[in-house]
Amino acid sequence: MVRELTHFVGGKHIEGTSGRFSDVFDPSTGAVQARVPLASRAEVEAVIANAEIAQVEWAAWNPQRRARVLLRFLALVERDMDSLARLLSSEHGKTFEDAKGDIQRGVEVVEFAVGAPHLLKGDYTTGAGTGIDVYSMRQPLGVVAGITPFNFPAMIPLWKAGPALAAGNAFILKPSERDPSVPLALGELFIEAGLPAGVFNVVNGDKEAVDTLLHDDRVKAIGFVGSTPIAQYIYETAAAQGKRAQCFGGAKNHMIIMPDADLDQVADALIGAGYGSAGERCMAISVAVPVGAATADALVAKLVERVSSLTVGPALDPNSDYGPLVSEAAVAKVSEYIQIGIDEGAELLADGRGFVVDGFENGFYLGPTLFDHVTPSMRIYLEEIFGPVLIVTRADDYEAALRLPSEHMYGNGVSIFTRDGDTARDFTARVNTGMVGVNVPIPVPIAYHSFGGWKKSGFGDLNQFGTDSFKFYTKTKTVTSRWPSGTKEGASFVMPQMH
Repeated sequence: MVRELTHFVGGKHIEGTSGRFSDVFDPSTGAVQARVPLASRAEVEAVIANAEIAQVEWAAWNPQRRARVLLRFLALVERDMDSLARLLSSEHGKTFEDAKGDIQRGVEVVEFAVGAPHLLKGDYTTGAGTGIDVYSMRQPLGVVAGITPFNFPAMIPLWKAGPALAAGNAFILKPSERDPSVPLALGELFIEAGLPAGVFNVVNGDKEAVDTLLHDDRVKAIGFVGSTPIAQYIYETAAAQGKRAQCFGGAKNHMIIMPDADLDQVADALIGAGYGSAGERCMAISVAVPVGAATADALVAKLVERVSSLTVGPALDPNSDYGPLVSEAAVAKVSEYIQIGIDEGAELLADGRGFVVDGFENGFYLGPTLFDHVTPSMRIYLEEIFGPVLIVTRADDYEAALRLPSEHMYGNGVSIFTRDGDTARDFTARVNTGMVGVNVPIPVPIAYHSFGGWKKSGFGDLNQFGTDSFKFYTKTKTVTSRWPSGTKEGASFVMPQMH
């Protein structure tokens, strides 16, 4: 039976009225399992109006009281972790354990946001001048919005919503229409936790909904994660409308493998980071860069052996190393890139096209694919594939390896595997990317630091989560205060000075 999904507005589920819907598939079977409404401009405007009213009350709550709501929300997510993960797996296609990881990494940012009473403290200077004190305060922006991708339907909404809510804003989430059920469930849990109705809203939609959020003056900030062309469009449009924007796009993450690295450790790290979640991660390692021919030959042999033993199957099968891609269109796109790689002259060592799982013949599956001898001029090196495709681009020496991620148009994340501390230190200082791992395959920072790529991977000057998130979702007001002693001084016509 096909479920009819809704929007979540004002603390309750609201049926769509636009008459437009999008199918939600079960990627493991290929069957349609739900229909999600796509909001019209009028529907989105009604959500904004509702959020604007609710935000006033929420902002008046002190930060500690707001933090208590988030604490109750965290307990409810923990209570429902398994059911949320199953729901996420059924719509996205990632394995059950990977889905729990998706939720947990979002939870960690909300845990950080519970520190709002401290994070929202301003600065104070007493006696800045004779009888003059200066202090600053952080205040919420008002109504803010998050536009989030299909590949992390729990983590990235929570990355956005946790700090925004803790800071006193009302939040409108426009999740991916491919897997909207977990975001809707999070809305229910926020209400159960005691969040006032209308402070957290979920509106499903497509470009019409996005453009309404971008052009409505009542929405003060936009956070986005997705492809680079859309990230750039949202950033430029939001900036032109006078909004704050924080937009993260595509990636082509490299792993540099030095000759002294433990190649068994490297091969295992590459298999997990390259093929986990079917490669549908912005932090997936998609380019292995072994330094020296001997390192490359030995590494490739280990990768071929491991790739051949991977188990691809339904998302909820505990034996699956990774599950299906999110859609039939995604399979077609990645398959096209595999053919492009062949046509460009790369050496195909494992071909995932035409992969079929017995009993799930209509699912959106693609087997692990491995290329060797990929050059920096090839499209499969230059462009983000976003699937279970790992490429090997060989480097003659360390300097050549360093140049590859540094000169690539994307600058999201990079890793180096080495046993030499001097090499690692030099690499972290010089490589031109936003996030670096040393013997860590997926360098996603912990919640109290920050996440953000450089170059075509990120638009905006503040990163996701960490203290940057509170700076993004608040505005600073600075007060200069003087209490005169009663002595008449007369008018002054010069710029005030702190004597």
